[in-house]
Amino acid sequence: MAVFIALLAVFTFLGFYGMKWRKGDLRLLHEWALAGRRLGWFVVWFLLGADLFTAYTFIAVPSGMLASGSLYFFAVPYVAWGFAVALITMPKLWEYSKEKGYVTAADFVKDRFGSKSLSVLVALVGAIAELPYIALQIVGMQAVLAMLLIGLTGKVNTTVSEVALVISFIILAAFTWTSGLRGATLTGVFKDVLIWITVLGTIGYVVLTAGGFSHAFEVAGTTSLTNASKAVVKAIGGTAAIYGYLPPNEALIAAYFSLALGSAFALYLYPHAINASLSSDSSRNLKVSTALMPIYGIGLALIALFAVLLYDYPQAVALIEHAKSGALAVPALIGAAMPDWFVGLAFAAIFIGGLVPAAVMAIAVGNLVARNIAKELKPLSPAGELKVAKWVSFWIKFVALAFVFAVPPTYAISLQLLGGILIAQTLPAVFIALFTRKLNPHATLAGLVAGLASGIYMVLAANNFGLIKTTLFHVGGYLIFIALLALGINLAIVAIGTAIAYGLGWRPEKVKE
Repeated sequence: MAVFIALLAVFTFLGFYGMKWRKGDLRLLHEWALAGRRLGWFVVWFLLGADLFTAYTFIAVPSGMLASGSLYFFAVPYVAWGFAVALITMPKLWEYSKEKGYVTAADFVKDRFGSKSLSVLVALVGAIAELPYIALQIVGMQAVLAMLLIGLTGKVNTTVSEVALVISFIILAAFTWTSGLRGATLTGVFKDVLIWITVLGTIGYVVLTAGGFSHAFEVAGTTSLTNASKAVVKAIGGTAAIYGYLPPNEALIAAYFSLALGSAFALYLYPHAINASLSSDSSRNLKVSTALMPIYGIGLALIALFAVLLYDYPQAVALIEHAKSGALAVPALIGAAMPDWFVGLAFAAIFIGGLVPAAVMAIAVGNLVARNIAKELKPLSPAGELKVAKWVSFWIKFVALAFVFAVPPTYAISLQLLGGILIAQTLPAVFIALFTRKLNPHATLAGLVAGLASGIYMVLAANNFGLIKTTLFHVGGYLIFIALLALGINLAIVAIGTAIAYGLGWRPEKVKE
């Protein structure tokens, strides 16, 4: 606990110190929200890593592997493909943004299409998709607090856990208000260093002392532990033990591929990913930062395999079964395997791993509301823009916190699954429009609306209009990620609508690039 508290104190110091780091005029939105677009490749690499590899990633991927087996390993190719998408799109968006002063993707959409309706809808989708994403960082943080309290008192004290979260978010809101992205960047570097120590230290220690992966797979295949595994998976609402899911399944191969591809398209459409990318000091340095991101993909693969290493420690398996929570997979493994001081460091890494991306996400939502929603309703001065962005950034954190306190984690996860489908529908308006002006704005708006509507309907239908447990839809005997199906409808309408517009005499406005 002492190590955990000490590291949180360092995190707090760095957050507030951010206002003095690489000084700029923090009365301007781009200085507060994008750190003045002056971050070098190494810092942006850390920031993107802190932004995209979150507490929920640390908790959810191994939990998913434990409950559903190797299907959840789709997260590894998805981030690799996502970085390829980013290399193609983000430097170009950065160049437009630097030249014309864009702060959000919706700024670009408004200028490219000349459509307020389209830019407002893109901003709304981005803001809505971020809310459950922030909430899920809190779910990850709750898992760490639960393990800490179990270690100290033998049980989870909900009141203590909630008070600790509220205090943490007050600190986060305070330094985000004063330091903006600079504070998030410094704390992000700190968080990433702790995460890498946690991942490499845990893997190395378990391999050297408990037999590592070969022993874990061997034990997982024995009758006794396979039965125990089934009990764990049943307790957390899964479908089969991981060991039994390793052989490929034809329906799941399609699901695996489509989940990876759809998620790769969506990854850099999220406002927080765009926000971090636009903070780079040049498009060339952004390319370097993005090219190095697969290193984090290796880290994610190792984190996913924590679900296998769990079988090296029967006491960790028993704890998950008793708690009926797959979210405890990584904390339980670390608590069972590592010395106390390392447990404090690792838990602090995961906890801070929720706070840092929550800060960037809140800043990104503030930007969207200020620049692309509030400003369309009422003209705002630069000072007015910043004020709106700060207040939205402040309150969105506590809305997400209240959401987690009021709604079971299962519902938060369900909404996040839906959020990924929704944000993918902005691809034509943002990514494709980066490379062509030939998309008709009315057709693009119609495609976006159709993609959103069809995506929501398919999700509801796939779950029998009840709690969202899956985002896969049966098509010809295969399970396909709904984001891709909805995006296909979206693109078809954009293409057909644009063709009709051309037939009626519409032509894109000629503008000198």
